[in-house]
Formats: sequence, C-alpha cells, structure tokens
Amino acid sequence: MTPVTDDVLLVEERDDGVAVITLNRPEKRNALSVEVRDRLSDALDRLAAVETVRTVVVTGAGDVFSAGFDLREFESAATDPQFDEVLWASSDRFHRTVLTFPLPTVAAVNGPAIAGGFDLAVMCDLRVASETATFSHPELAFGDVVYGPLHDLVGGALARDLCLTGRVWTAAEALAAGFVSKAVPPTDVLDEALGVAMAVARAPRDVLVRTKAKVVRRSGVVSDRTLDL
Repeated sequence: MTPVTDDVLLVEERDDGVAVITLNRPEKRNALSVEVRDRLSDALDRLAAVETVRTVVVTGAGDVFSAGFDLREFESAATDPQFDEVLWASSDRFHRTVLTFPLPTVAAVNGPAIAGGFDLAVMCDLRVASETATFSHPELAFGDVVYGPLHDLVGGALARDLCLTGRVWTAAEALAAGFVSKAVPPTDVLDEALGVAMAVARAPRDVLVRTKAKVVRRSGVVSDRTLDL
C-alpha cells in the first residue's frame, strides 16, 4: 500500500499484516519532538484499530535510530509553563501508548539509540539492531532516566549499570545480553526486522492481542508518568 507521509513520520501498511513507522527527521537525528511523539502516538492508536495489522516495525530514517527528546524544547519549557505542560503530557502519552500498544512491536535499530531513543527501542517488544547501533543514557548528566522498562528486559544489575553510568552499550554487547535478537550489517537491518515481524504476523490477530496483554500485565510498569518509569 502507499505510505501515509508527513514531514516527520512515515506510516506504511503492508499487505502482509505488518505496518512500518519511520521516524523521519534524519537532519535532526530523528529527535523525538512533541510533534513526533504525538504523531507516533496517533499512528499507533489508529493502527491498533486496523484489523489487518498484526505487528508494527519502528525504525529511523538515515543512520541514527533516534537521538532522544528534542533538547531545544526543554529549553523552551523552562521559561514557558504552558509549553512545559504540553511537553510532559506528550511524553506521558507517548510512553503509555508504546508500552501498552495491543499488538507486538519490533524496533529496527538502524543506528545510535540515545536517551529517549534508547527508551523507544526498549519499549518495543523485539529488537533487531544494525552492527553500528549503540545504546546510551547520557541524559543522566542533567535529568531523570527511564529505568523500569529496561530493568524488565535485562535485569537489575545491567539496567543499573547502563542507567547510572550512561556508558555506551554496543550492538554486540546488546546481542550477547539478549536485548536484541539479531545484529546485522546496516543495509540489512530493516529487512531482518521485517522478517521477524512477518514471522510474528503468521499468528492469528486475536492470539497476538492476548499474548501482548500478558506481556503488558507482567511488565510491572504501573505508572503512566514518564518520570515514574
């Protein structure tokens, strides 16, 4: 099918039960602005209701998956209380929508996943990474880090290491830890992720919905507030 296109997000509904969402701000390293977060949340809400969709792949345009939240917006929020409310409402909705999306999601991590970009990869159910991908939480130097969803995937010792030091985690390390299921050459990452998604999409949609509901229940994430995660 023809992709639905706008300036910051590409959404394609394929004929095999897989939808692909592409963060489309390569010139900004796919930074997760309020607009990007809201449009991604809107896209997931819409796709959740499409009966032919059984799984969703999330990736980034260019050679960076996502550099995280747009720091210029935090500067604006510091002097604009109204925008500060908008920013955090957008963030809370974004995290809640991705974490509780009722169908399986696959992150095609095509390059560095930094701060909120790391969180986005974490919040997906499965991950395929480029060999050039890295994962890091440099925002530790100035603010809170989303901890709980990462702990759920890799355990407390490794999650604390990554969240308290901000060190760069390589794709090879992430593969060894089981955080990503495959680490492949950069040119292959989307195809590999689509292969994983198509394997998921062979299952009946109602089975996938019930299984994802079990995943959400067992995740232990009970708060909708970004800074409580």
